[in-house]
Amino acid sequence: MPTPNACPAPTSLPTVRMVGLTRPLHWLRLGWRDLWRAGTISFVQGAALTAAGALLLLIAHDRFWLLASAASGFLVVAPLFATGFYALSRALERGEPADGRLLVATWTAWQQQRSGGSGGYWCLVRFGLLLALAGTGWVLTSAALITLYAPAPVQTPVDFLRSVVLAEDSWLFELWLLLGGLLAAPIYASSVVSMPLLLDRAVSVQQAVLTSWAVIVTNPLPMALWAGLLMVITALGMLSGIGLIVALPLLGHASWHAYRELVDASHLPERLPPSQRAA
Repeated sequence: MPTPNACPAPTSLPTVRMVGLTRPLHWLRLGWRDLWRAGTISFVQGAALTAAGALLLLIAHDRFWLLASAASGFLVVAPLFATGFYALSRALERGEPADGRLLVATWTAWQQQRSGGSGGYWCLVRFGLLLALAGTGWVLTSAALITLYAPAPVQTPVDFLRSVVLAEDSWLFELWLLLGGLLAAPIYASSVVSMPLLLDRAVSVQQAVLTSWAVIVTNPLPMALWAGLLMVITALGMLSGIGLIVALPLLGHASWHAYRELVDASHLPERLPPSQRAA
C-alpha cells in the first residue's frame, strides 16, 4: 500500500496562485532572512558548492571553452544543488531544527520509498539526475561548438571574447546563445518549483513538472523577472568568486519562498523527514 513518503502515481495537481510582477523581490528578502536565521550551516553549504566551483576552475583554468560550458551548465542543475537550502527554509518555517542532521537526512533518506520489499528510490534524486543529464548534454554541446567552430583556440576569457563574442562575420556566439536558450527555457519551466515541491509533498516527478509549467503559464512576467534575478545574482557571485558563498544560499532559500507563494499543495500528503516517519 502506498504511504505518504512514497513516490505516487500522478493524480491531482497542486493549485497555482497568480502573483504580482515584483513578488520575486519579496522572495529575495525572505531568502536573505532565512540565510541569517539558518546561520553557519547555510554558509557551509554555500562554501562547499563554491569550493566545488573553485576545483572546476582549477581543472579548466587553461580551457576556457570548457569553463564557459560548465558555468552555464551549472545554471541547469542548480535546483538540485539547492535542495539543502529548501530543507533548511522548510524547517525554519515549521519551527523545527535547521541543522546538519537535517541536511544529512535530506540527502540520504528523505526520498526513499519501500514498496513490497523491492528496494527504494529517491524521487527528488531521480529528477535531479534528469537535470544533471541535461546539464551534461549542454556542456558537451557547448564545448563542441566552441572547439570546432571558433576561428582560434579558446584558452582564456580574452580568447572567448575575441574569438567567440566579438568575432567578425561569425554566427558562433549567436548560435551558442540560441542553443543555450532553447535548452534552458524548458528546463527552467520544468524545475522552477519542482524540486521544492518534491521535497515538501508526496508527489510524482510528473506532477511536479506539470505544476512547474503551470506556474510559468500563470505568471509569465514575474517568472521572467525571477529567471533574470537568478542569472544576474549567480553571475555576480561567479565573477566575485567568494560571492557564491552568499549568492547560492540566498537564491536557494528564496526559491523555497517562491514555491510557497506560487503553489498551494496543502491538500497533498506531506513527505515527512525520516525522524517523523518513525514517530
